[in-house]
Amino acid sequence: MTEAREVQKEPMPALPQQSVTVLGSTGSIGVSTLDVLARHPQHYTVFALTARDRIAELAQQCRRFEPRFAVVPEARASELRENLAADGLRTQVLAGVDGLCKVAADPDVDAVMAAIVGAAGLRPTLAAVKAGKKVLLANKESLVMAGPLFMQALAESGAELLPIDSEHNAIFQCLPSPCESLEAAGVEKILLTGSGGPFRCHDPEALHRVTPEEACAHPNWSMGRKISVDSATMMNKGLEFIEACYMFNARPDQIEVVVHPQSIVHSMVQYRDGSLLAQMGNPDMRTPIAHALAFPRRIDSGVAALDLIAQGRLDFEAPDWQRFPCLRLAREAIDVGGSAPAVLNAANEVAVEAFLDGRLSFTSIPGLIERVLKSAAFIELTDLDAVESADREARALAREFLGAA
Repeated sequence: MTEAREVQKEPMPALPQQSVTVLGSTGSIGVSTLDVLARHPQHYTVFALTARDRIAELAQQCRRFEPRFAVVPEARASELRENLAADGLRTQVLAGVDGLCKVAADPDVDAVMAAIVGAAGLRPTLAAVKAGKKVLLANKESLVMAGPLFMQALAESGAELLPIDSEHNAIFQCLPSPCESLEAAGVEKILLTGSGGPFRCHDPEALHRVTPEEACAHPNWSMGRKISVDSATMMNKGLEFIEACYMFNARPDQIEVVVHPQSIVHSMVQYRDGSLLAQMGNPDMRTPIAHALAFPRRIDSGVAALDLIAQGRLDFEAPDWQRFPCLRLAREAIDVGGSAPAVLNAANEVAVEAFLDGRLSFTSIPGLIERVLKSAAFIELTDLDAVESADREARALAREFLGAA
């Protein structure tokens, strides 16, 4: 009998002290990030916090975490300055996109949580990448809009990209690290799971009567209104499909969307030897946030351990492409490439805003997006200006079609 040899492993180095900027600190991801950071004050300090509308909430966060900077839109900067000065806080208030980019790329920042929702997060997230930061990516629109440019900047800067979306974080955990290519790792397929949202079993004939409140009532996750509507239309899964193609250098045919109502299996990776690796856990965004903050180490996230016995069952099914046409539109956009994903995202943001404002029915959301995709002129994305030009033109088209409706 051959004697087994003992493998000597190097001890994991201690978790380093990190200074963190949270872009979008008053949203659901930002709040969860601050919850995790607060559990480990010996390892993390908050460098900057940013928000768009929730000035009172941002001021309260500044009182608790005393960041060096806070960033808001120009129109709200004076209000926040007065609020903080009344409390004697030394937090410096910056404004606008320039302020966001500064706190994302500052030399004293180690990690950036990119949690601004929508296209507004692109420039500051890219600024963090170009500055070589550890980027915790919750702003999927950055990759959807500017995937090739984003990944090129990542390679050139040496920044570290860690996914925060629960699905992409699960895929990341199920792949070897580092992973030079899916083929070299023996990967046959990525299985991207999604809950199916609140209308998975809804009567299709009744979907046109869906209200914003119903669309935002996700059965498993607590999210902002825009992302909740995206989940209800499954456009969120479509955007995540595009994001996964760029993030993991995967062809569209290497990714399969699987509906999993319980949101316990966050995604899976299928290998050519027959293995299927899955990452599981309770549906709480603090788990992927803690994973990314401490990677490659592990820290407490505050999330309860998954009780499989209590859970009882896990269900999986194919997505209903007729009920959720946004999935098809996203697949078509990534197949076209160039500016098509940016056009898709812009049209969706306008459509969702109109639905939330009562100006568009739920079932008209994919129709408006498809009309914009058929009318827009797609271009190659040579630089960030080209991305933003495609975004502006798509929004103008969408608003024109809304006005004519």
